[in-house]
Amino acid sequence: MKETNDTLSLTNYKEGILSQNRAILARAITLVESNAEKHLELAQELIKELIPYTGNSIRVGITGVPGAGKSTLIEALGLFLIENQKSPAILAIDPSSTLSKGSILGDKTRMELLSRTEKAFIRPSPSAGNLGGVARKTRESMLLCEAAGFDVILVETVGVGQSEVTVRSMVDIFLLILIAGAGDELQGIKKGVIELADAIFINKADGNNIFFAESAKSEYNNALNYIADATPGWKTKTETCSALKNIGIDNIWKTIIDFETYTKQNMIFYDRRKQQTIDWFEDMLKEEIINNFYKKKNTKTNIDNVINDILNNKITPVSAVKKLTFDN
Repeated sequence: MKETNDTLSLTNYKEGILSQNRAILARAITLVESNAEKHLELAQELIKELIPYTGNSIRVGITGVPGAGKSTLIEALGLFLIENQKSPAILAIDPSSTLSKGSILGDKTRMELLSRTEKAFIRPSPSAGNLGGVARKTRESMLLCEAAGFDVILVETVGVGQSEVTVRSMVDIFLLILIAGAGDELQGIKKGVIELADAIFINKADGNNIFFAESAKSEYNNALNYIADATPGWKTKTETCSALKNIGIDNIWKTIIDFETYTKQNMIFYDRRKQQTIDWFEDMLKEEIINNFYKKKNTKTNIDNVINDILNNKITPVSAVKKLTFDN
């Protein structure tokens, strides 16, 4: 495919990414995020070409309650990784407006120190309203970053909820960031998210808040005794840290490495990666089926008709769905 004003050629994209050209990597991520039909074929050709160069990173999902200091913690962890000869890529998924579909995209501002170094790559992307705040093309973006030589991929999500299972389905280890001193700790977060976590970290454990952080740590560790582990054989634990004071950041990385070692020794790591590929395929299949359904000529009229029938009690919603899918 020839180079155009808004896209490079397949060869230029591939060579640029493999040579760790960050500008081309950023353009490639924009390409795979695009919903334009003209970009889809090139994006998938590029992914296919780069697949042999992927899979050599540890993929870390990070979520947490509002105000938990996720971005500050990710910046502290990123700087720690660079000091230890690692190359982190941060995919920070920003919330999109439900009205304008716009996104703040402020993570580069919040991670000011990390964004200054060329040894890290930060990519804020709008969630576009997708489940769990995860951009539709995050999986492809991770592969591009891996092909560019980044060996730690950190995926920051917009918040906490049952929908964070979407993040769990595309990373190796899932971290939950919480804070203490805000009242009844166990009431502030849903059990479903805790069940997904491979490790929990109570952030802002410094100054006068240390006592509250240690208390919250004990409370969560007690609660975890009654919750099934997210990863078989791996005991989920709660630890404290302070991203602002750079306390306990080394322990976060140690936890990630210990988890990676354990899951690789027990083949869980590789089995999970295989399942992630299947999940990716199934998600794309569902998306394609839905897109094709809505592209059909009479779909809008048929939907309007069955909605009218539903409201007039002429047909049930279940029967209406069957009628649309079989007749359309």
